[in-house]
Amino acid sequence: MNPPISPQLAPTATIESQHPAILAFVEEHAEPSASPLEAAVALYYAVRDGIRYDPYTAGHDIASLKASATLEAGRSWCVGKAILLAAACRARGIPARLGFADVRNHLSTTRMRETMATDVFYWHGYTALELEGRRVKATPAFNIELCEKFGLLPLEFDGREDSIYHPFDARGERHMEYLNERGLYDDLPLEAMLATWRAHYPSTALAGDDGDHDASWEGGDFDREVEEETSSARDDAA
Repeated sequence: MNPPISPQLAPTATIESQHPAILAFVEEHAEPSASPLEAAVALYYAVRDGIRYDPYTAGHDIASLKASATLEAGRSWCVGKAILLAAACRARGIPARLGFADVRNHLSTTRMRETMATDVFYWHGYTALELEGRRVKATPAFNIELCEKFGLLPLEFDGREDSIYHPFDARGERHMEYLNERGLYDDLPLEAMLATWRAHYPSTALAGDDGDHDASWEGGDFDREVEEETSSARDDAA
């Protein structure tokens, strides 16, 4: 009888580490001869920069949060990108879990903050990996183009140190504040997340099917909003 697979390596409904598209993604971005640390770093950058950050894609069901769905769409939010990185690492034999925290995110647009009625992002997602006998956090959410537009220092990952957001951006202005750690999970704690989102984001699609949604969430265009706000800021500085 084969020994049971560790929960940190096993595929789940969202962490689809045995999905053909995920296996192909790993084969494309992680050399077969690479060490686990080298593979994890390569996969981190493939997810960080290959999948555009778009909070308006935030889903509230398994179908939209699957790693393969994020890969197919080419864009996602922090949770979707963390799931994809976890799936890719598990496919490569690297133990991976999902980590969550509540954060005050200063990288958002006016329209987003007005729709959410807060600048606190509950259940912000990252990936926790086991590498060289240590647990390290990897946060692949913000692609490099987005960081450049907002004047942020891109979040790097070397496989040995935690990769979490800096409290200040390149200009010394507030960027990210970690308010509350929610722990590490072998699988997506969707029901707990939905309960929090219903309480704090009742007017967004994150509230689930029963929410009275603000149409501006579904119709949001994050790339356009970022371009408009950063262009305005550049004009004001000129």
